[in-house]
Amino acid sequence: MNRPPGVNQTTAEVIVAETGGDMSRFASDKHLASWAGVCPGHHSSAGRSKTTKVRPGNPHLKGALGLAAFGAVRTKDTYLQARYRRLTARRGPMKALVAIEHSIITAIWHMLTDQRPYHELGGTYFTQRDPERAARKAVGQLNQLGYRVTLDPMNSAA
Repeated sequence: MNRPPGVNQTTAEVIVAETGGDMSRFASDKHLASWAGVCPGHHSSAGRSKTTKVRPGNPHLKGALGLAAFGAVRTKDTYLQARYRRLTARRGPMKALVAIEHSIITAIWHMLTDQRPYHELGGTYFTQRDPERAARKAVGQLNQLGYRVTLDPMNSAA
């Protein structure tokens, strides 16, 4: 079966050994992520959200997912690397790594539940999903460097 980036043979063996390989015991991918201890902490009081640590989970599975996430963010032109870069800019590297761990365990749950191979979305997924946002970001970066930019869209019917 095709594996997500960062998940090698040893990591896959740890995941199957710790979860049992039978995903029917987990009602959803969120239940598996919570059991593994890679879902984001959530604490709200008086209508205000406060950041908290991730919940305690299976230490062996959490360690294997941490190594997988570390490898995934170093794999070029992948969805997980693009997601990590986007999240790191806003949330910081450690929270972004936990988010990548969550993405990996979610993908694994879907792979084992639906009996389908991993489908890589690619490193340009976010640019293709919202090209106007990517253009605005590029123009903003050039403006910060002191350039005045005007956009002249190419005619795609030419």
